[in-house]
Amino acid sequence: MTTTIRAADLIDSVANALQFISYYHPKDFIDAMYAAWQREKNPAAKDAMAQILINSRLCAIGKRPLCQDTGIVTVFITIGMNVRFDTDTAIDDLINEGVRRAYTYPDNVLRASILEDPDGARRNTRDNTPAVIHHRLVPGDTVTLQLAAKGGGSEAKARFAMLNPADNVADWVMAQLPGMGAGWCPPGMLGIGIGGTAEQAMLMAKQSLMAPVDIQTLAERARQVPDSLSHEDRLRLELFTRANQSGIGAQGLGGLTTVLDVKVRSAPTHAANKPVALIPNCAATRHIDITLDGTGPAQLPVPSLEDWPEIARTASDDTLHVDLDTVTADDIAHWQPGQTLLISGHLLTGRDAAHKRLVDLLEQGAPLPIDLRDRFIYYVGPVDPVRNEVVGPAGPTTATRMDRFTRPLLEQAGLRGMIGKAERGKDAIQAIKDNQAVYLMAVGGAAYLVAQAITAARVVAFEDLGMEAIYEFTVKDMPVTVAVDTQGRSIHALGPQKWHDYIVAH
Repeated sequence: MTTTIRAADLIDSVANALQFISYYHPKDFIDAMYAAWQREKNPAAKDAMAQILINSRLCAIGKRPLCQDTGIVTVFITIGMNVRFDTDTAIDDLINEGVRRAYTYPDNVLRASILEDPDGARRNTRDNTPAVIHHRLVPGDTVTLQLAAKGGGSEAKARFAMLNPADNVADWVMAQLPGMGAGWCPPGMLGIGIGGTAEQAMLMAKQSLMAPVDIQTLAERARQVPDSLSHEDRLRLELFTRANQSGIGAQGLGGLTTVLDVKVRSAPTHAANKPVALIPNCAATRHIDITLDGTGPAQLPVPSLEDWPEIARTASDDTLHVDLDTVTADDIAHWQPGQTLLISGHLLTGRDAAHKRLVDLLEQGAPLPIDLRDRFIYYVGPVDPVRNEVVGPAGPTTATRMDRFTRPLLEQAGLRGMIGKAERGKDAIQAIKDNQAVYLMAVGGAAYLVAQAITAARVVAFEDLGMEAIYEFTVKDMPVTVAVDTQGRSIHALGPQKWHDYIVAH
């Protein structure tokens, strides 16, 4: 029997699903994060996970994005051979129309992050198309789609190697973790693909991340029926244990939980090869499986707010309220790595494109469009506001991308401090130390929560860059952590080592 799928149903299903995952975490992820929050002993890591969970609940209520980086859309579509479509339009074009509608939906505009001509002009396509689409044709009379919106920060930490057949996969994965840093916003998931060819290994790693968090169920089966475990099962458990023993912790601050799950998929490979791919998933885990059977658009399981824990952040004894408009060099000299700050006042923003323009102007001896002296700059490209919002979700982007611009902006423009996501590189830390500046860290995966602290926003330079323009935010009690102090001490070095030692000792 032939099933007819209407083109409109496929388009609507893709659009609805992408809106859905922009603001609803999967319940398995919420449960795993909450369990990790309950276990955590490092106050800084516990607070980071609290922010992620509070942000998740706020997004579910407000139907606004979990993260300002609303991702590149990846689709695995499986088409039954008894299916026909009522259109001559290509399947990919239908899917991309769904993406276009999802990302331009007026009530919940999603940030357009996709650039064409990636090694040239890098022009924004303005609607987040095209998606990355993979197809399979199988027996059957339905169409299934696995959709994900993958953030650029975690995607940037993907790794691949062609190992020798005798090499140990677990050892290779563990060797990658320190170099990945915290830019993938742990705690999240690791997807591992083993075998096949180079591109197949990467695809398996990516698709493995579409599965629910179930490592605790696997661990229980390992205790009760150890002989039932496959090689992939044992590798998952080994990597889960070793990764969490690393002490990297939430946001790289050090702690008991670095990964919530590890997924492994494998395929037959050439006798001379062992291709291995590693792709992490961040705290803004966004994916869903949907099915079309000819009866209309896919049905989406609307969650209950009871699925989210109601938790509150608790201020630590050393939490400091800071006025960015009056803070002095002497003030910041007393800040300690790992200390929580609640910042208020006026804050500039800027990402890669704006930083490059600023440094180009400095090199040309030209005036800057805005005075950076004694100011703080926040590495963010916010989502456009809707309704009565001042700004849309506005979480931090990966700070290391701005490392090469750090010294000239500190030394020539007089910048006092920076706020971003994850660690800084060696050269940037040295520049911070040399200039008695400071780097603060905001939590990746808490973008809507951060936006609640922004009371005003206006573009002050480079308006043509869209979300990468320089804004001036007025903020009230925005939570950040001192990540690199004026002496060049980094919490991303100190924290993981401390908590690795703690885990080993206990």
